[in-house]
Amino acid sequence: MTYVRTYPAVTVDEHVTRQVLSENDALMVVRFDFAKGGVGALHSHPHVQSTYVESGRFRFSIAGEEFEVTAGDSFVIPSNAEHGCTCLEAGRLVDTFTPRRDDFL
Repeated sequence: MTYVRTYPAVTVDEHVTRQVLSENDALMVVRFDFAKGGVGALHSHPHVQSTYVESGRFRFSIAGEEFEVTAGDSFVIPSNAEHGCTCLEAGRLVDTFTPRRDDFL
């Protein structure tokens, strides 16, 4: 069994890149790098998502509630909750999804 696998970085748009760091059927860890002004458009999915702010500053919206987060902050987004973010200062988010998001593979 192979435990370490490398996944390519994917350009989402001119402000955002995404890279799967690890995954199996039950869990996926993904790094998102944002330039200032980058947007994670409002969306929803059936996966539970945990987000850790490694660096930068972001404004998030979850189910209509807006809040700002900075390096070291972490929160959970419930299944099917509409959410998105705007990058206020360039930074990195590390998201964990359960189950795995096959659309990122």
